[in-house]
Amino acid sequence: MDIQLRDEFTASWKKYFPGAELPVVFFFSAEPGDAEPVKPPAGRGHRCVIADLVRARRGASLCFDEASLGCPGACRFFGFRSEPGPEFRYFLSTGIPGKLEGERYKKTPELVDAMMRGQPEFKAPARHVIFKRWDRIGDGDSPEAAVFFAPPDVLAGLFALANFDEEGADAVRCPMSAGCGAIVRLPYLEARSPDPKCVLGMFDVSARPFVEENILTFAVPMPKMARMIGNMKESFLIAKSWAKLKARISSAAAKK
Repeated sequence: MDIQLRDEFTASWKKYFPGAELPVVFFFSAEPGDAEPVKPPAGRGHRCVIADLVRARRGASLCFDEASLGCPGACRFFGFRSEPGPEFRYFLSTGIPGKLEGERYKKTPELVDAMMRGQPEFKAPARHVIFKRWDRIGDGDSPEAAVFFAPPDVLAGLFALANFDEEGADAVRCPMSAGCGAIVRLPYLEARSPDPKCVLGMFDVSARPFVEENILTFAVPMPKMARMIGNMKESFLIAKSWAKLKARISSAAAKK
């Protein structure tokens, strides 16, 4: 990555979003590099990857592969498995009496089938997926997207900045998705679109216990991120309208 771009954003972020949490980035790699390999969950039990990413948000560089992910859904949404299990349609809906408890996010298995039809293929291009906080990016890293874990005031700024240089009003998507899908699969696919959109996420009821109560995610594909960085110094961020929210963001950060 262009280190000058990394540092330009870091400086602008501190100026316009004082005290707000830096985003994390992800990218795929054949080797862990300087990232810490994440160990599989004890006893091969379930573990939500969103819980693991708390450490990346705090500055640790983490490396995942299929074995280290403690959730079949994360394996799929990170591109290590192409198909859901045969009972997924029941898992996401009504369950199977006496055998499988359903999450009841869809009314019927048939609605799950309809949602799944036509979804684009996503296969991880390398064995490992690396997560780093923005200020830990090295010049040999190639981030796919920047993922913000942000409260409403910060999200308002990101949303407005995403739409700043767009003709339309739909620079941000909010499709139904698992928490991990909204920060990896969807922004990865958007990065390959001729008109990449940002992805608002973390509405996954199962993943929400692993983030703070006022936090959502805002994933920005890197082609879009570069444009947003370039626009910061001439956008609403320099206007009086932003000053009130900027002060509130700074105040909230000081109370942590």
